[in-house]
Amino acid sequence: MTICLFETLAAFAVSCLLSAMIIPKISLVAFKRRLFDPPSDRKLHTTHIPRLGGIAFFPCITVPISLIIACHNLCTDSNLLCWEQSTCLLTMFSCLFILYLMGMKDDLIGMRYRAKFAIQTLCGFLLVASGFCFNNLYGLFGIHELPYYIGMPFTVFIIVYIMNAINLIDGIDGLASGLSMIAFFTFGCMFAYLHWWLYAFISFAALGTLIPFFYYNMFGQAHRGRKVFMGDTGSLTIGGIIAVFAIIIHKELLIPILCGVFLVENLSVILQRAYYKAGKRKGVKQRLFKRTPIHDHFRTSMNQIEDGCRVVFTKPDNLFHESKITVRFWIVTIVLAAITIITLKIR
Repeated sequence: MTICLFETLAAFAVSCLLSAMIIPKISLVAFKRRLFDPPSDRKLHTTHIPRLGGIAFFPCITVPISLIIACHNLCTDSNLLCWEQSTCLLTMFSCLFILYLMGMKDDLIGMRYRAKFAIQTLCGFLLVASGFCFNNLYGLFGIHELPYYIGMPFTVFIIVYIMNAINLIDGIDGLASGLSMIAFFTFGCMFAYLHWWLYAFISFAALGTLIPFFYYNMFGQAHRGRKVFMGDTGSLTIGGIIAVFAIIIHKELLIPILCGVFLVENLSVILQRAYYKAGKRKGVKQRLFKRTPIHDHFRTSMNQIEDGCRVVFTKPDNLFHESKITVRFWIVTIVLAAITIITLKIR
């Protein structure tokens, strides 16, 4: 156990160091090649900012994990992973690489949403085929064991849902990375408590990768070329890992708690679109919220809504600054994470 704890800290430290070295270089290349996220009415930044910070995520996570597994096998003369774990890890890394490439293409030249959805669904099915699958609701709604033909599509739906949730909340500095760091720390503690060391390695490697990005995203100075955005490359990579962890932990009732903010953000978009389309069929302009995802609702005034559009939820009247929104979402996620750990301990 001591060796595994040391390897977990090593994964965290190496990924953090790699990320701190690579992200400034990515920012420099983005400025030279003019690969920016341009300002717009929906965005608060007024200068061009590189959106390719997420390119660092996949290599900074997979390289330390691969090195630690190799070093463990060589130094201890035993295999860290069994056949089943090796299959799951290789499938997971393969799907993450597919999502990584898809996000990179979307950040560079754009990609149609249907194509992105199809690739995300394909990755979901690949993960299910390798063993990542919901199979029990533990009495929720009176349901216990789930047959495979129900568990499989349900698992794919959850995977795609969480992936897109991370993508949607990547709109305010520090929001997506901050919430993801809280989630990875919580997952890492849970996996370490359960002695699932492989996934503890990945959790803390992802946490280490996000810390330097969080610094440059929150506190980097745009005019000095030190500020970067995650982009789809990063959000899909992070979303894919969190989705896998949500499935592999086999604590299905804890997922709505730990991933509560992610689920609400995505649900707000779904409800908004459904309500808007229902009104459109009747020839009426209507919205549930001023703007979605839900964090945008708190920084949008009624003056920004088109004339003649009826909005159901108009509160709050006073706009929240983006830092206030971010901090409050962090607090909610920290509370939910604490509840998740306490609940796991009780169970």
